[in-house]
Amino acid sequence: MFQYLISIARRAVLALSLLAGLSLGLAACSATFTNHGYVPPPEVLSEIAIGATRDEVAELAGAPGTGGVTRDEAWFYTQYRVRNFTYNAPQVIERDIVAISFSEAGRVTNIERFGLEDGQIVQLSRRVTESSVRDVGFLSQILSNFGRINIADALN
Repeated sequence: MFQYLISIARRAVLALSLLAGLSLGLAACSATFTNHGYVPPPEVLSEIAIGATRDEVAELAGAPGTGGVTRDEAWFYTQYRVRNFTYNAPQVIERDIVAISFSEAGRVTNIERFGLEDGQIVQLSRRVTESSVRDVGFLSQILSNFGRINIADALN
């Protein structure tokens, strides 16, 4: 009877170990999400009136941090959410940008909000310098340079 109980206990431990291993394996494959940046909430943006000064905007919404951009004509607040899934490249799944435009006098002229769906894909130019070496292998280049070396010039 005692052996029978030990056998059942071993099976239970083995089953729990297997279940724990499967749970950890599945948890390792789940997506992780990271949030970056700051965008003032809609309630704060509604308090910013057209004609408000930069100081008033900074007091209500705060100045853009390192994630945002501060220029003379506008402040940009950016916030985005990134999904990381196993070995795949990270993917931006949410993006929110708020642009507060200022006049030359430093007064608010416009407040705009942009989402991920408003973005446009920008094609980057891939300018590649052509190599002057063609159809010549590495070893051939090294061996062809031995006849060009002037030892007298190298010693001076």
